[in-house]
Formats: sequence, structure tokens, C-alpha cells
Amino acid sequence: MNTAQESADGGYVIKQESTPKNSGGVALQQAPPLEPLYVDLDGTLLAGDMLWETFISMIRTQPLLFFLVPLWLMKGKAFLKQQLASHAHIDPAYLPYRQPVMAYLMEQRQKGRQIVLATASDQRIAESIAQHLGIFSAVLASDGVVNLKGSAKLSAILAHAKNSAFEYAGDTWADLAIWQRASRAIIVQPSRRLQARVKQTSTTEVITCPQQSGFRTLARMLRVHQWAKNVLLLVPLLLAHKIADLGRLLSASLAFISFSLAASAAYIANDLLDVQNDRQHPQKRRRPLAAGFVPIPIALASALLAFALGFGIAGALLPRLFLGFLGLYWITTVAYSFALKRVAILDVVVLAGLYTLRVVAGAVAVDVLISPWFLAFSMFLFLSLAFVKRYAELRMAEGVGGDETFLAARGYQAEDLDLLRSIGAASGYVAIAVFALYINSPEVHLLYRQPAILWLLVPLLLYWVTRIWFLTHRGCMHDDPVVFALTDFHSYVVVGLICVLLFAAAALKL
Repeated sequence: MNTAQESADGGYVIKQESTPKNSGGVALQQAPPLEPLYVDLDGTLLAGDMLWETFISMIRTQPLLFFLVPLWLMKGKAFLKQQLASHAHIDPAYLPYRQPVMAYLMEQRQKGRQIVLATASDQRIAESIAQHLGIFSAVLASDGVVNLKGSAKLSAILAHAKNSAFEYAGDTWADLAIWQRASRAIIVQPSRRLQARVKQTSTTEVITCPQQSGFRTLARMLRVHQWAKNVLLLVPLLLAHKIADLGRLLSASLAFISFSLAASAAYIANDLLDVQNDRQHPQKRRRPLAAGFVPIPIALASALLAFALGFGIAGALLPRLFLGFLGLYWITTVAYSFALKRVAILDVVVLAGLYTLRVVAGAVAVDVLISPWFLAFSMFLFLSLAFVKRYAELRMAEGVGGDETFLAARGYQAEDLDLLRSIGAASGYVAIAVFALYINSPEVHLLYRQPAILWLLVPLLLYWVTRIWFLTHRGCMHDDPVVFALTDFHSYVVVGLICVLLFAAAALKL
């Protein structure tokens, strides 16, 4: 018989009861209603693995300890888990708990059932989680000597239950031996094959959890929507009036692909290193890694593949200088993820520099010169947009229960927000002033037959920058401003008018 119960977060707990039969076809006696329930942690209660969580946490704060990991592993997996737990800083309040499982456990606890956390994670981690949740009567976990998994966990459960009947909630094939001895098997998010195998020997109950499609989740983890930023690599080709040169256009396209893949690798690295802070953010906590939709090993493999493809294309098909700029971009991005994002003011300067670096790399890829005026314009404009990004997310974090944890993690205080807004808007207007000065420069007359038409771009830029800051001030900016512009009708209109005016100013020069 199947029943469905809606969970607190909109997911469903699907219960599928099956009663094994003996060779004579007689149903076995039902288990007592209040037998103790032993619950696994990794992949069952949590949408993640604490071994990898502690590893990433340690790397974020003490990266040099990475070289000790092989030595720890030589002493056994339990010892490795103990060392990682001792060097990690995990806040159990922000871990990705499976809400349908939590709802089920709370229901069982209200019925008076004894619930025990039985996990292969280290004792220190398991006890901190149990203390935070307050629903477990005991904790069975790895102790630095014994890795409490499979048969070792079964032995610990039997000893704790004094060889009496018990129920067990797990999620992997490693739990099969425990389910075979349990009076009832609770399987969390199982594959069809695992579910069918467990049902052959045990009364089963299946808990399903909300999940996203694999392709959609992968695209979100790679941040494919952020690839739009790399259109900046095409700007030098457009401004040099070489867009009709097919050879250069192909090089620009390859540069776009290379930069996008390398950027995705950096995004994944950033999300891994910043996963704990992201879980405290009202928007970023929905990212695939923060929410536990993508296992950390898969994320690491995806990052390595994207990195290899991005740099492989750059090294094989594009100028060496472009490869150097791509490497500079990647190193700066990783440094930003490790430390620079936590240094107030420097963080936004680095973000603006990364945007401008795309423009320079694009010029190198297609072998065209780029005007110093345009570089200055880009730096001030992107500095303004970087302030938009930081101001918007800090204001949003400040508004969530008055919690300033995220602000402190970025090196800011609540009283800094007004100053950020002022400096950011001023930077945008400085960029427009630089553009106005550029119109009067001799370089303009070499590219445009009607440079006076370019003055019409000034009010368009003033409108766009001012509108962006108005929306940010009103709390309507919930994403990266560049990504926001890609979904904003007004931005499309402004860009369209700018393109028309540039074409008109250049006349037959195109």
C-alpha cells in the first residue's frame, strides 16, 4: 500500500509498504510499533557527505594541510575523518538537511519512538549535529579508530539495541546488511535497483525528497547564465569595426568559449570554498552546492574538466598572450574566493578589474588595439556595477532577521551601506565623464565619420546608470547587475539605441 504525506518544504514522503513472505506464502508478523529507529547521516538526514564537507572547510581555512591528507588516510579512513573534523569549522545550523526526513523523524519522535544517530561521520561532527537538532537520544559514530560503516555499524547498532528489534533509515548499498537485520527499512531517495533489492528481504518505507533535473542542476552549478559576462570579449572586435572579419570573429568565439569554461571552473571553486557563507545568504543558499543538490566529488570533477577544456582551447587555438591573461583571470578569481572577497573595498576593485580584464583579453585574442579611454571607461563603469552587486547582497543579508553574519564575512558593517551606495553611483558618473572626454579625442575621428552623434550616447548612459542605482536602492536588485541587464527590457532598449547610434556615427566605416 502506498501513501503520500506532504512535507514542510513542499516535498513528499512516499511510503511504500511491502510485507515479505516466507516460503509458505504466510505473511510475517508485523514489527512492534515503537522499536528504536537508527538514522544514517550522510545522504540520509543530510543532502551531503560530512567527509567532503570537513575537507572543504579545512582547505578554505588551512590549505597547506592538504598535503597531510594522504598521510592521514594511510592510518585509516576513521583517522582521516577525525583529523578533518578537528581542523574544520562546521556550523550545524546551516547544513543542508533533507526536510522530508526531518519531518518524518519529528513525527516519529512525537509518537515516543527512540531515535539514534548512527553514522560513519566522525564523533565530533555527529555530536554537534545531534546537539543542534535535539531529537536523538544517542549517537553512534566513527571514533578515529573504527570507521562506523557497513558491518561495523551493524555491530554497533546490535550492541546498542541489545540484539532486540530495531528500524534503520539509510540511503546506500553499504546499508544493505543493516536493513536485512532491521525489522523495517526506511530508504531515503533510493535508486530503483536498491529499492527492489531491499524489498526482497525487508518491510520497506521510502522517503523521497525534492530534487532538480541533472542538466538543469549542472547548468546552475556551472553558472551558464553568467557566461553572458564574457560577451565583453567581443567588444574590442566591435569597437575596432572588425566584426565582419571571419577569422577574427572565430578567434573571438573561441575566446568566449575558453573564458566561459575557465570561469565555470572558478565559479565551482568559489562555491565550494564559500559554501558555508552561501548557506547563510537568503539567495545563495539555493545554489546547487549550498543546497546539497550536487555531491562535492562531482563538483570537483566538473571543475577540473571545465578547467582543462578552457585552458586546452586557449593553449591550442589562441595566442599565448591570451592564455596568460586567462591564467591571470583564473588566479585572481581563486584568490578572490580564498581571501580577497573578505577585504572591504578591495573586493569591489578586484571585481571591476576582472570585468576589465575580459575586455583586454578579448583584444588580445583578435589582435586589435584597445583605446586607453575605453579601458578607463570600463574600469569606472564596472567599479560602479561591482558596488551595485555588493550593496545589493549586503542590504539583503542585513534585512534577514537583522543578522549581520554575512556582512562581517565580507568585511563590512551595516553603517557602510550608505557610503557604498554613494561611491558606487559616483563611479558610474565618472565613467560617463570619461566617455564624454573620449568623444573629443583625436582617436574618435579615425573611427567615426560623425563623432558628434556619439554625444547622444551620454544621456542614454546617464539614464541606465541612474536607473540601475534607483532599482538597487529600492531593493529590486537580486542578482549580479550584468546578469540582471540581460533580463531587463529597459537595458535592451538602451543597448539597441547605443548600437544604432554607433552605426550612424561610423557611417560607411563599418
